[in-house]
Amino acid sequence: MDGLLFQYGTHAFDGPATFNLDFTRQFDVVDSDGDHDHYVQVHCELRYRLDPALQDLGSFNSWFFHDAEDDLDHWAQALRRQPVWVAISALKPAEIRVYQVPV
Repeated sequence: MDGLLFQYGTHAFDGPATFNLDFTRQFDVVDSDGDHDHYVQVHCELRYRLDPALQDLGSFNSWFFHDAEDDLDHWAQALRRQPVWVAISALKPAEIRVYQVPV
């Protein structure tokens, strides 16, 4: 399934805890017969130093799938209303990571 994921929260995946804002695109990889083989996710992750305002946000995630009945514009509008945008507006990411993983 071709999908989009927007998520944020405080995590310590590979070091000290940071606030992570992650934009992910999931692709369906098919075999030579056109059948599903696996998925690949491409992440763009912005990591911020811990800040009380960011920690107070808790965590959030929302998926959008292109072949579902959802509307992309409606999904994007809902994400624009997330409080994370105000919380990070004056902050600069400590790190930006772009990577892909098979799932």
